[in-house]
Amino acid sequence: MTSLINHSRPVLYLAATGHGFGHAVRISTVAAAIQKLNPEILLIFATTAPRWLLESYIPGDFIYRPRAFDVGVIQSDSFQMDKPATLEKMQEIYKKRNALIAGEINFIKTNKVNLILADIPPLMAPIAKLAGIPCWMMSNFGWDFIYEAWGEEFDDIVNWIKDCYQQCDRLFRLPMAEPMNAFNSIIDVGLTGGTPHYSSEELRTKFKIIAAQDKTILLTFGGLGLDQIPYQNLARFSDWQFITFDRQAPDLPNIIKISEPLLRPVDFMPICSKVISKPGFSTFSETMRLDVPIVSLTRDDFAEAHLLLEGIENYADHQIIDTETFYQGNWEFLNKSPHPPKIGKILRKDGAEMIAQAVVDFFEDCRKNLSSDL
Repeated sequence: MTSLINHSRPVLYLAATGHGFGHAVRISTVAAAIQKLNPEILLIFATTAPRWLLESYIPGDFIYRPRAFDVGVIQSDSFQMDKPATLEKMQEIYKKRNALIAGEINFIKTNKVNLILADIPPLMAPIAKLAGIPCWMMSNFGWDFIYEAWGEEFDDIVNWIKDCYQQCDRLFRLPMAEPMNAFNSIIDVGLTGGTPHYSSEELRTKFKIIAAQDKTILLTFGGLGLDQIPYQNLARFSDWQFITFDRQAPDLPNIIKISEPLLRPVDFMPICSKVISKPGFSTFSETMRLDVPIVSLTRDDFAEAHLLLEGIENYADHQIIDTETFYQGNWEFLNKSPHPPKIGKILRKDGAEMIAQAVVDFFEDCRKNLSSDL
């Protein structure tokens, strides 16, 4: 294998679960912070998340390596999960693990990777260990936590995942987290998220958003979206404006459909009075960093969801609505004021910067050690 890079540069390998967009988004915010602190660090991104998504968060160059080392959850949309297909795919990855490990170790050594940062494919820890480099991870949950709730047929996969995570050198635990007891070294950090690229005036002018902020609503349901969103309810709010990234949304006078790939939900959050979403860490985190109220659907069959919903109840202005109210109701909840946080808006907002600084410090220590050895 031929090296892709100039070996004089420090090299960071980033791996993200391709499940939805959330994992790729939050590790991309760390990558952007790393580039800002030290643009000499070369980034290699291993994920099945689309390159355009990474580019919408990372301003500088990076190497894109489309690889899958886990599957997350196989879903048809943000709610509909296929547990048998997920189990089958994870069992396939387990059977092929030695070949996957060997192939990636070859790539890592050839390209002189110094450090792996992952969110949060379990296999990256044994890959790093066998390659002789550290593996750091970042997340608010591990996949063992998700699969463990799905029954004993997942037990073997859960135990394997825990064994992988135990080989991780450091975990940056994000807010709204499960204990993540499989990890031996844990550092708690703040919220991660992108910063809006445009001013409110620029967006209002470009997209002809004339409704007042209290009647401007962002609808965002993650990378997988939702089937059968009841857009007919929007006719009841004819003097409001609704912003969506759903290209299948109907052409209604008060719907603004965003299709430009470099525009992100976080860019529109500051001009909205509420963000309507499903439970998702990256959406919640970006919304909370900007102090925009969250209206979230409930979700009963994904273990992370109760952590996130408890998080917004404690730390954000929020409304929580059940799926029947969302799909069958008349959306009267839009006229209600959000509930204040039970504890307060006290979560730190510098998680991406904290992780990025640790990465930059690691490479600086490597440089000093190399200089002292010469």
